[in-house]
Amino acid sequence: MSGLVHLVDDQPAVLKALARLLGAAGYTVRAYAGAQDFLDALAGDADGCLVLDLSMPGMDGLALQQALAARAPQLPIIFLTGHGDIDSGVRAMKLGAADFLTKPVDDARLIAAIEAALAQQRRQRGDDAELAAIRQRLATLTPRETEVLELLVEGLLNKQVAAALGTVEKTVKVHRARVMAKMQVRSPTALVRLVDRARRG
Repeated sequence: MSGLVHLVDDQPAVLKALARLLGAAGYTVRAYAGAQDFLDALAGDADGCLVLDLSMPGMDGLALQQALAARAPQLPIIFLTGHGDIDSGVRAMKLGAADFLTKPVDDARLIAAIEAALAQQRRQRGDDAELAAIRQRLATLTPRETEVLELLVEGLLNKQVAAALGTVEKTVKVHRARVMAKMQVRSPTALVRLVDRARRG
């Protein structure tokens, strides 16, 4: 096991036991005695996942989840509760929590939930990096190349693109070759897929 796990719980004994368990499992663990402590220490691009107690004095787990929706939406959250509060669990899951477990938590179940959350974050980061790379390539196109791209994506042939742009087919072929090279694709189908990916975000 590897990865960063943030623990937030107002009970020192629980915090210590969880930190020991996860440290022994190979995770890097950062422990916080309350939600505000965690927020104060939070870097902009929070890595890892958060194991969060639901019921705490001051800012509770749900309030922290809402605060993180703006500051670190990519941080997966696993809730722990000692009260089996189903309504709060449903709310937490609707707000995007990765999992909701009751105390005392089963060690194997907690580690499985953390692994799933970290895998989800890795996939999301990979998707984000891929999307950024596609948008970067699109930004290198000239205005005319962008016009050619749009018409190609609509399924027009070179001759039809030339007619639409008031130019000759030979010129369109040159622009098309440049578009394909800049977008790093070899077929119109691959080009359509990339543009669709960029638009969907």
